[in-house]
Amino acid sequence: MNSNKYPLSRSIKNNSSLVFGCMGLGGTWDKNPISVADIKKAHEVVDTAIDSGIKLFDHADIYTFGKAEQVFGEVLKARPELRELISIQSKCGIRFEDILGPQRYDCSPEWIINSVENSLSRLNIEQLDILMLHRPDPLMEPELVAQAFDTLSASGKVKNFGVSNMQHHQMAFLSAALSQPLVVNQVELSLSHLAWLEEGVTSGNSGEPSVNYGAGTIEYCRQNNIQLQSWGCLSQGLFTGHDISQEPLHIQQTAELITKLAAEYQVSKEAVVLSWLKRHPANIQPVIGTTNVERIKACAEVDNINLTREHWYALWLCARGHALP
Repeated sequence: MNSNKYPLSRSIKNNSSLVFGCMGLGGTWDKNPISVADIKKAHEVVDTAIDSGIKLFDHADIYTFGKAEQVFGEVLKARPELRELISIQSKCGIRFEDILGPQRYDCSPEWIINSVENSLSRLNIEQLDILMLHRPDPLMEPELVAQAFDTLSASGKVKNFGVSNMQHHQMAFLSAALSQPLVVNQVELSLSHLAWLEEGVTSGNSGEPSVNYGAGTIEYCRQNNIQLQSWGCLSQGLFTGHDISQEPLHIQQTAELITKLAAEYQVSKEAVVLSWLKRHPANIQPVIGTTNVERIKACAEVDNINLTREHWYALWLCARGHALP
């Protein structure tokens, strides 16, 4: 069993229990240029995250059409000393519809290398701490991906490599060709998206719904010291502030339980939701995406709570809406 609290800490400087997801930076999803207000917001968010103990920042080349990386780069350009305080990861491999073709995934070596060079330019840095392949590409050729990774590693442009949204067979297939270990897999894990948890418990049980996740992925990551990061970890505020009067009864009951536990543990509701993920022995690292500074602080309270086994199960049963098999 992995005894390291945060597997990435052996290879990533300034690692933290939470990751700040930068998809909300850079303004709107269009071709309009970043504004002074966008840059000001980025400074505010970065400062709040760092002050809250969050030192790992998550990007992707597509976020707000590249403007998320660009506005983050403006922050680092104005305050280059911040680079020594934080780690930066980014993702590539998703391509929007353009004159060359439809929306598609692209893990070709040419696209990987070109994406990294563009991300480094936008971010105003010389090296990514982690590069992740954003989505599985059915046309991916592991040997060619390995060549791209070797090129980026040798040039010093990428320190570590990982994937996103891959199941363990895909990771094993890719890893067999790589010179470097995969250090992270970022997937959707939350109280409202339970496939990753259900599949390991309900397989073969009649009356249980089929799930689509990939049995063994959690275990594969744990065995191979691959850090699991969870996107969508707060369920877009479903349990912590959204109007849920029209939601199913079990969702309403889950939100009520979270409010009760927040009062009992004297932490925010966000901290309870995140602590449910972090209580799992896989040492899941939640990626939070809010740009509300008060909510960032609320999320950071997760370090002040450790759910009991009973409370963890109570949340799971409530969120799944029916008894365990």
